[in-house]
Amino acid sequence: MNVEKALALLKEKGYKYTGKREMMVEIFSREDRYLTAKEVMEEMQHQYPGLSVDTVYRNLSLFEELGIVEGTEWEGERRYRFHCGGGHHHHHLICKLCGRTRPLNVCPMNAVLGEPDNFTITDHKFEIYGYCSDCETQSGD
Repeated sequence: MNVEKALALLKEKGYKYTGKREMMVEIFSREDRYLTAKEVMEEMQHQYPGLSVDTVYRNLSLFEELGIVEGTEWEGERRYRFHCGGGHHHHHLICKLCGRTRPLNVCPMNAVLGEPDNFTITDHKFEIYGYCSDCETQSGD
């Protein structure tokens, strides 16, 4: 996903193009990592001082529904990142300190489960948490 595709998708699906939505998309493009709603809001406060938490959450939910961002539950909080895009199946390595991700281009489900009898898998998620090389000395683990 990139800024142009995200904004075009909003327009294509009939949603208003607003400065707030554009700014949120640009934040995700620039940061290239998982962000909390609070982090998004803090980035936007200087330009939109009256911005409500509800507005941020409502737009994050919309962005996730449209496939602009992907979300995950991590340390008891929902976090979001720009959707990877592309049609290839993959999973992520996620740095617990900075939130940056790396694709994991192998699916562990095949080794663990294979094709189960009498069940059709329609979706799954596999994430590995740790520390990137930039952050591992700061982790304290």
